[in-house]
Amino acid sequence: MFNLLGQDKFESEVKQSPIPAIVDFSATWCGPCKMLAPSIEKLAKNYEGRVKVFTIDVDNARELATTFGIRGVPTVIFFKGGVEKDRVSGNVPYEHLTKKLDPLL
Repeated sequence: MFNLLGQDKFESEVKQSPIPAIVDFSATWCGPCKMLAPSIEKLAKNYEGRVKVFTIDVDNARELATTFGIRGVPTVIFFKGGVEKDRVSGNVPYEHLTKKLDPLL
């Protein structure tokens, strides 16, 4: 399902994942992040077992946020084979997320 991910587990959970992974870079103080959260949770439920879904709080993982050039939150990055394949920024509709994800399956 959907998990809060820290820098310490990023390598094993995302970079080395045998299945696609989605990482939602967000912050607790971010209104659009809170609005996007139900869509992220829905992705986790609907794609369970086929995709790993994580949320990273940029305030607690500044190094990762810098590594991936996160300039605004929410930013969702789609990974396959440990490599970034796509990303979206802002509060986007659920259907927009699935259009980015489905080709990775």
